[in-house]
Amino acid sequence: MKPMLIVILSLVLILTLTAGASSAQTSEPVQMPQQQAHNVELVGQIGGRVYAVAVQGQYAYVGFGPRLVTVDISDPAHPAFVGWSGILPALIEGVAGAGNYAYVADGSAGLRIIDVSDPVTPFEVGHCDMPGGARDVAVVGSYAYVAGLYDGLRIIDVFDPAAPFEAGFCDTPGYAQAVAVAGSYAYVVDGYYGGLRIIDVSDPAAPFEAGHCDAPSDASDVAVAGSYAYVTDSYDGLRIIDVSDPSAPFEAGFYNAPGWLTGVALIGSYAYVAEVNSGLHVVDISDPTAPFEAGACDPAGSAWGVAAAGSYAYIAGGDAGLRIVDVSSPAAPFEAGFYELSGHTLGVAVAGSYAYVTSGKVGLRIIDVSDPAAPFEVGFYHTPDYARSVAVAGSYAYVGDYAGGLTIIDISDPAAPFEAGHCDTPGDAWAVAVAGSYAYVADGWEGLRIIDVSNPAAPFEAGFCDTPELAFDVAVAGNYAYVADTYDGLRIIDISDPAAPFEAGFYDTPDYARGVAVAGSYAYVADESGGLCIVDVSNPAVPFEAGFYNTPDSALGVAVAGAYAYVADDFSGLRIIGVSNPSVPFEAGFYDTLDRAYRLAVVGSYVYLADIEGGLLILRVVLPRVYLPLFISR
Repeated sequence: MKPMLIVILSLVLILTLTAGASSAQTSEPVQMPQQQAHNVELVGQIGGRVYAVAVQGQYAYVGFGPRLVTVDISDPAHPAFVGWSGILPALIEGVAGAGNYAYVADGSAGLRIIDVSDPVTPFEVGHCDMPGGARDVAVVGSYAYVAGLYDGLRIIDVFDPAAPFEAGFCDTPGYAQAVAVAGSYAYVVDGYYGGLRIIDVSDPAAPFEAGHCDAPSDASDVAVAGSYAYVTDSYDGLRIIDVSDPSAPFEAGFYNAPGWLTGVALIGSYAYVAEVNSGLHVVDISDPTAPFEAGACDPAGSAWGVAAAGSYAYIAGGDAGLRIVDVSSPAAPFEAGFYELSGHTLGVAVAGSYAYVTSGKVGLRIIDVSDPAAPFEVGFYHTPDYARSVAVAGSYAYVGDYAGGLTIIDISDPAAPFEAGHCDTPGDAWAVAVAGSYAYVADGWEGLRIIDVSNPAAPFEAGFCDTPELAFDVAVAGNYAYVADTYDGLRIIDISDPAAPFEAGFYDTPDYARGVAVAGSYAYVADESGGLCIVDVSNPAVPFEAGFYNTPDSALGVAVAGAYAYVADDFSGLRIIGVSNPSVPFEAGFYDTLDRAYRLAVVGSYVYLADIEGGLLILRVVLPRVYLPLFISR
């Protein structure tokens, strides 16, 4: 009997310690150590937003989220993927090419130097940390000039790319976000009303400000040719600055371009100006004192930056990837080609060897994840509006396409998906779940819409149940649909008769219900600043809170597998919460993602996480096992 008693006492001790630790974490939130991950590792990544592009010869170097992608542009109508770098520590914000190297302004991770001598396998050879991060970069000779955000201009000696080091710096009063170099001067645009700062870099070890010219708004980019600097001034157009005397620059001309200007490139007598919402504006600068618009082109996506070479302008298209515009006729520019990957990543579902990713304006992307360390895109379908969410059942993907309603995509051939059917909804389709012959759409202000999809080619609304607020997410289990209704918490809808659904019960969560998952007798609600809220729904008419865990940031999405809830926690990334005892949940692991964790799917030991601008992240969970002590009776 004595060995059995010892084992029982050991079990009691383990359970007591576990419960005690869990109670402490839930009643008094503990500050986590400043580390990137715990019990989770990054395995693979694909896609992300495009903010930067540089062109050299037949290649464009494009920052897709945290990777540098080489794209063959020798045929601009059919740009082709060539290779990509490893996953860099942060999202790429600026790129410059010089010789066999691409120089990457990698945000908080500083300057990264990528060897592109073999464009198929670019790899990092060196890096240099920046005190305030890196926003843009220009390279001349043996120096890289980095716009260092809050720390002004940093000059990096890159003579040995494997061992770059800071040679000098010059602080600026504002927010150094772009740089161009000509002769002995670096031209830095300094956001937050810092205007154009002209830095003498004739001695890289001792740069100093030679002159400046104020801008009325927020300067965003700069290009230099001859005696003029061309500055995009965000909300106040293109300003042409005479820099013939660097100590006394002055505005020589101005073009009042509409909207939010983000980038400028020059070829001959034309400036190519990127505006976020209206694309590319071609400005005739043959007379710098009287610039005027010669033509414009609005390609898909958003224009966040621009490079130009020969007869083409290359636009960093945000969630729409790389867009190539033919500018051989400045009066009639047109989109000649594009290269996309999963961009503004918002939703993910996994079935078999594929992840199905919704990417806003560029629709549904189908990613082969059979090797999680080397995911690759096999097909895509451009939905009519803005793809936000996806559910997969059988040979079909059901896409919540925001204002476009429910779009049903035939994915029987992942390389050639096509629209099988469509059902417009009265509101905005934020999320979708599928069970049996029905798709359940969280339709914003129009509540829950139930769509009969027994014939995917002719879906129709079978019933609906209005909810008090904005239906943001939905999960289905048995005869009930569980709706995350933002301001009004969790609504439980009886769907036993799809033609006449009705609210069976509700639980008003502490904050905004943004995501929901159901397992067993519990609904797990991602409750924005309220964290993970665990609701007992064993009696749908009288749900009640069984437990909660206050995550560090804003809980936006949730999935449940086994004894764990996986929370997409906005800027704090993935949080893994142990829920084997719902009344005392505890954090078992986390991963601080590259951007904003939004939605996720869990399959086995892998988490597929939509990280918005960071693309699709594939994470492996390595939670430790608990072993009981072994006692041997004598």
